[in-house]
Amino acid sequence: MARADNTKLMRQATYASVATATVLIATKLGAFLYTDSVALLSSLIDSVVDAIASGVSLVAVRHATTPADREHRFGHGKAEPLAALAQAMFVTGSALFLIFEAIRRLVDPPDLRHSEVGIAVMVLAIVLTFALTRYQAYVVRKTGSLVVKADALHYVGDLLINASVIVAILLVSQLGWRLADPIFGIAIAGVLFVSAVRIGRRSLDMLMDRELPEDERRRILDIAREHPEVMALHDLRTRASGPDLFIQLHLELDGSLPLLRAHEIADDVEAKICAAFPDAEVIIHQDPHGLEEPPQAVAER
Repeated sequence: MARADNTKLMRQATYASVATATVLIATKLGAFLYTDSVALLSSLIDSVVDAIASGVSLVAVRHATTPADREHRFGHGKAEPLAALAQAMFVTGSALFLIFEAIRRLVDPPDLRHSEVGIAVMVLAIVLTFALTRYQAYVVRKTGSLVVKADALHYVGDLLINASVIVAILLVSQLGWRLADPIFGIAIAGVLFVSAVRIGRRSLDMLMDRELPEDERRRILDIAREHPEVMALHDLRTRASGPDLFIQLHLELDGSLPLLRAHEIADDVEAKICAAFPDAEVIIHQDPHGLEEPPQAVAER
């Protein structure tokens, strides 16, 4: 898929996310005021966080997809993991707030009012959230966007949260188990915290230029070794920056080859790697086979 198409999909995903979160905030706020359910409050808080995080994602996607310029020769892709890290902080804060509120209600659990309203709103939330997560999953498959993936991660968690809120309301309204409401609130906070840790870890990996997954590195090595005139290779280095990938490696060629032929071989390998990784910038250095490399070079086997 062309880069322009990827950019369009990523932006549409962030627009859909912001719109969904806005609708859910309005409906859940009304339902909480009717029911006074802490489980529903937890879902409302989560939707507020979603709206903030989705707004950050929208700005980040716009910035991350801006072409490289004189001050940012490697592009603006790091805006994605920065936004995802901000999302992780928002989610963590909401989880902590929810835990404090749930503990307070464990001591003095209130009665729920108009439980049918809360259930109806949560069913609506499940339908809208499910539709959004299916679209986000499609966009992630097409673009590999980290910020859309982070956005989708906590919306997938929302499906579990919304379903658990319905269960909590039913337990309180039908069985009179008032402690179910704050207990479910604490459980939901745990789900939020786990999501925040996952998002934060992935974001830090990209910000710290962590290597691509091992299967992708093996694929790069296999592509380079397919060329019959490549005798060996070493010093493969990879990293991701938002939607962009950066790949560097050294090819070992017959030292007697003319410079022009060595250049043609490197171009051929580069073209095949770019075909497999369309958003990659590939830099290949040619070395005479058997030349002893400096200590920092790492052999690839």
